[in-house]
Amino acid sequence: MGRQIKFEIFRYNPERKGDVPHMQEYILDEHPNMTLFIALNRLREEQDPSLIFDFCCRAGICGACAMVINGRPGLACQTKTKDLPGHIILHPLPVFKLVGDLSVDTGVWFREMYAKTESWIHTKKVFDPAAHEERMDNGVAEQIYELERCIECGCCIAACGTARLRDDFMGAAALNRIARFVVDPRDERTDRQYFEVIGNDNGIFGCMGLLACEDVCPKGLPLQNQLGFLRRKMGITAMKQIFRKK
Repeated sequence: MGRQIKFEIFRYNPERKGDVPHMQEYILDEHPNMTLFIALNRLREEQDPSLIFDFCCRAGICGACAMVINGRPGLACQTKTKDLPGHIILHPLPVFKLVGDLSVDTGVWFREMYAKTESWIHTKKVFDPAAHEERMDNGVAEQIYELERCIECGCCIAACGTARLRDDFMGAAALNRIARFVVDPRDERTDRQYFEVIGNDNGIFGCMGLLACEDVCPKGLPLQNQLGFLRRKMGITAMKQIFRKK
């Protein structure tokens, strides 16, 4: 028999009249290789069916079970209880709209982000369904694939100091998305056009470089490399515009 774990979980259901935010304690016997995902399901099945949290794939792919685990954003399905102390404190991700307890709505934020970044291939070419797919250098394809591995869990946004202070900041997920199109040879946008989207304090120049986004990314994306790449590129673009005006 494993140890007993004390869970302290944030509770608040905005749909329940009179409910107020509070912390609630639970005790659960630990089993070998138990993840937080398994623990939360046991708590809901065995002790409190009103507990609200999200899950889908339980394989670190959907990002639905992201939450703040002992002060650090992470995925419940990837976090084993044996790697945590006997007192586990769980909160919902900040920044995003609270649905209830540990569940937040990341969908609205990401939908707005895609609109801001115009997250599609910009090209004047007319699509021909009968044509062969355009060939691409393997190295470039691997770069794009690396940036496409984002699962939109929201952990990087929740850990971002700027995003916590300002709801107009685009955040690492959005900037990573822009970097994906910058390296894509099929996208015909110029550096000046990208600058119009992210070359401001709401975009790349609002990043404080605290590294928290990369620290908590469950997929291990090289976010700081991409942010540095965009900062240099947009800085050079800004200088060109200044000297062009003189």
